[in-house]
Amino acid sequence: MKNIKINKTFILLILLVQCFVYSQSSNIAPILTATGDQLYCPSTSMKVVTSMNFNDSDDLGVDAVYIQISTGYAYGQDTLILTGTHPTIVSNWNANTGKLTLTGASSQPTYLDLKYAIEDIEYSNNTTNPTGTRTFSISIGQANYLPSNGHYYQYIPNIGVTWSDAKNLAQTSTYYGLQGYLATITAADEAQLSGTQAAGAGWIGGSDEQTEGTWKWMTGPEAGTVFWTGNFTGYTSTYAFWNTGEPNNMGGAENYAHITAPGVGIAGSWNDLSNTGDTSGNYQPKGYVVEYGGMPGDPVLHISTNTTITIPSITSSNTETICGAGTVHLQAISSTGTVNWYTNSSGGIPIATGNNFISPTISTTTDFYAVAHSNNCPDDIRIPITAHVTTKPILTYSSPYYMCDESYTVIDVQTTSGILLWYDSPTATNQIFLGTHFVVPNIHENTTFYAEANYNGCLSDRIPIEVNVYAPPIVSDEIHKICSGEVLTLDAGNPGMTYIWSTGATTQTITTNGLSNYSVIITTLAPESCSKTKNFSIIINSAPVISGILINDSIATINTTANGDFEYSIDGTNYQTSNQFAIADGGYYIGYVREKNNCGFDYKPFIIVSVPEFFTPNNDGNNDLWIIKGLIYYPKAEVKIYDRFGKLITQLNSNKYFWDGTLNGKNLTSDDYWYIFKIDENSPEVKGHFSMKR
Repeated sequence: MKNIKINKTFILLILLVQCFVYSQSSNIAPILTATGDQLYCPSTSMKVVTSMNFNDSDDLGVDAVYIQISTGYAYGQDTLILTGTHPTIVSNWNANTGKLTLTGASSQPTYLDLKYAIEDIEYSNNTTNPTGTRTFSISIGQANYLPSNGHYYQYIPNIGVTWSDAKNLAQTSTYYGLQGYLATITAADEAQLSGTQAAGAGWIGGSDEQTEGTWKWMTGPEAGTVFWTGNFTGYTSTYAFWNTGEPNNMGGAENYAHITAPGVGIAGSWNDLSNTGDTSGNYQPKGYVVEYGGMPGDPVLHISTNTTITIPSITSSNTETICGAGTVHLQAISSTGTVNWYTNSSGGIPIATGNNFISPTISTTTDFYAVAHSNNCPDDIRIPITAHVTTKPILTYSSPYYMCDESYTVIDVQTTSGILLWYDSPTATNQIFLGTHFVVPNIHENTTFYAEANYNGCLSDRIPIEVNVYAPPIVSDEIHKICSGEVLTLDAGNPGMTYIWSTGATTQTITTNGLSNYSVIITTLAPESCSKTKNFSIIINSAPVISGILINDSIATINTTANGDFEYSIDGTNYQTSNQFAIADGGYYIGYVREKNNCGFDYKPFIIVSVPEFFTPNNDGNNDLWIIKGLIYYPKAEVKIYDRFGKLITQLNSNKYFWDGTLNGKNLTSDDYWYIFKIDENSPEVKGHFSMKR
């Protein structure tokens, strides 16, 4: 948590700011020029300039000259050192700021002594593979000089200064006639020089005091420019260098940008503070950064000059991956503009020169080595650039496969890598199956399928696999009807093949043995060996046996002891499928039954007794007698006839089987009469009535 305290004290430090400014307006500033843009060979030392000159019409020397690595400085790696013999010059190297200061040993050094001293300053880097570009600024003022924009940056220590006071103090500062302002940082090299390489950390000119979350530069030529929108998850469309988790508006009043204290997060990055910051600790303001340059009316100065060295290095590279053996296109860009290619990390001669390199044919992943070539430096610092080769999948398979029609088979294809895909043509793009075990669908003719393995986009050769289809035996199921006890020969057909019957037989034909179902597996000869099963259904027709003939009034029903495909008759000539017959006249009959397929025959006689409902004894020859037809076939039968008053009129039997309508020789009158009929003494009585009409 940052402790926030309002410091209203306005400390005037104008004299401190201007202690670095020439007070005599009549003094003419010198003009500095240097040459020496060069290439640096790693593991060596080299002069930062090839020549240095001062042009000053009214002075012979200056108190100090500052040589700083203003761009690309690598702390702990880069060093500037004064070499040679310079008895009038004292050098002081500051590793934190990357600055070498030259001053007089006992008095102000002359420009000539400074010239020779600067020409003996050497740069070195203690790593074996440094990269990038170093810009050396040479200036007569203490402010850090940034050659990329021509601006100067000066850190002013001031414990507890508020942002608003720092803004006012910066605006009252001048540097060799340049107007000062609280620093506005718009590029990475500017952030490094004014932050990481500054003598201290402090306020810069950004604020969101006008609108929370809209950070603007409030000072200098960039005043009013938005450089950040949002909190620590926000964004910039220009440049920003916030520390991790910043800006966070802690406490709701942190509206001012500040270069983070050393050791807090990312070196030289920014955090937001209130106008006063904390009263102590890392979040207490310790000063501010003044920037000079870019303001309207600023003079053109030549109090600084610069040189640059470029370290030969590969700044970017590209590679590609191929499938299987082939050539690979590699690319490398160097800081020197020239790239040499090698097959080894050291030694040998270049195999190619240029940014683009096409490798020889390779079948495995191989490292080639690119180096930023300079005529002054050996090709020692080589960068491996890998040409990637994905091993092409190899398929293990056999062809052709065989299968029987109306069956299936499984094709096994193994791949050394990747996923196996199946297609129905050599150019198809839509797969029909995925996997090493392809279940072939039910096909009816010879067919070719195609297998291809895909390993991370590297495709194997697409291989054809033939599937030959064999015709199975031609079979159709059979149904046979036979009579009970009959023997039938069953034929599997398809001669010359192998057979396995459900009975265990292995011949083409067998004879039935009383079972109702048989089957046979018929298999073609090897190598086809296609099998099909033929089924036989045997319907055994039993011979009919009449178990009895049921008489119900005039309906005779012929019953049998078994069910079958039977037909029935009562005259032996005309047959029907129904076993019931309606017989109008009583009498002696024979019931017949036969199996339709001539598998048996039976018969049985039966008698129908027919009781007339009326008779007309008028001697006209029609219905003159009341006769129970069929009665003569029952010798023990007895019929008693009564009048309506229950008087017994007559009694009939097998010998006297009719009544003429008389009693004691006299005609009885027309009326209804009743009868009681018994077939024999063990049968029930049958009662009824009839009419006599004269």
